[in-house]
Amino acid sequence: MDNENKGILIYAEITRDGELASVVLELANTAQDLAQKLGGVEVNALVISSEFTQHSIFQNNGFDKVYVVKDEKLKYYNTEYYSKITIDVINETKPQIVLIGATTQGRDLAPRVSSTLNTGLTADCTHLDINEKGMLAATRPTFGGNLMATILCKNMPQMATVRPKVLKKAENPIVKNTEFIEMKPQINGIDPKTEIIEFIKNIQTTGKRIDEAEVIIAGGKGLKSPEGFKLLEELANALGGAVGASRAAVDAGWVDHSIQIGQTGKTVMPKLYIACAISGAVQHTVGMNSSDKIIAINKDPKAPIFQVADLGIVGDVFEIVPELIKQLKG
Repeated sequence: MDNENKGILIYAEITRDGELASVVLELANTAQDLAQKLGGVEVNALVISSEFTQHSIFQNNGFDKVYVVKDEKLKYYNTEYYSKITIDVINETKPQIVLIGATTQGRDLAPRVSSTLNTGLTADCTHLDINEKGMLAATRPTFGGNLMATILCKNMPQMATVRPKVLKKAENPIVKNTEFIEMKPQINGIDPKTEIIEFIKNIQTTGKRIDEAEVIIAGGKGLKSPEGFKLLEELANALGGAVGASRAAVDAGWVDHSIQIGQTGKTVMPKLYIACAISGAVQHTVGMNSSDKIIAINKDPKAPIFQVADLGIVGDVFEIVPELIKQLKG
């Protein structure tokens, strides 16, 4: 291993709304533990944007240095520009670990960066640690979610993408005297292959995104048809929540993939998760078992979903949900 590489670099994704992606703060908190296990190395961040004003967020989340790359051309994410800048910063700062959120943007950026740097990438991780040899031990689901594999990378930097919502943010501020370092992007001569003409948000009829909602009503194949999800939308609206779905419901074409929860969908951590007619295969539960409270409604008393539920209701979802809606509407 190359002893020249030192420290942890987190790609600090800026969303289309100009906000720091929440996964960055989840990574920052875990990185503090990793840094201590590595002997107190620095935890740094890379921001790529057309403007930058969020200094206090980084100062309150334990970052030692923040490399800020600003340019008007960087207002919206572009693979060619962003990967070139990320690679340049990694080559200049030589971190031993690079962490990226497994968002749509991160999943596009990370493999391009790792392949160019000729290093490994463990994708879609759910846990990070440092092993006895001081190497990043990145854990992810494998074999359809039936096993968890811990993967090591022999090259530098060691790279991993991490699912949003699986790591926890710091409960209290980690205040540091963060150093902000502005760097000029070397992107002249790059001809982007794509251009954003218009962006239209995909918002459900409930008006809430499942990765932001504090209440999620999720449905499975036991709902039998798209009409079953209209019932869940009514309950979600009554509770101020969002509708989610299992892979089986998405594969059946009843709902859009954007609301799929599980290994091949999104990971969520709401305050309340109500699973309606979902059997509870591990591929689904890996995406929701960190919810604060889980209520399961299923006709089968032996359904695996009851093993992760705080409260289980054995019964017909088409009888129970309308009654819940009736009670909530008073």
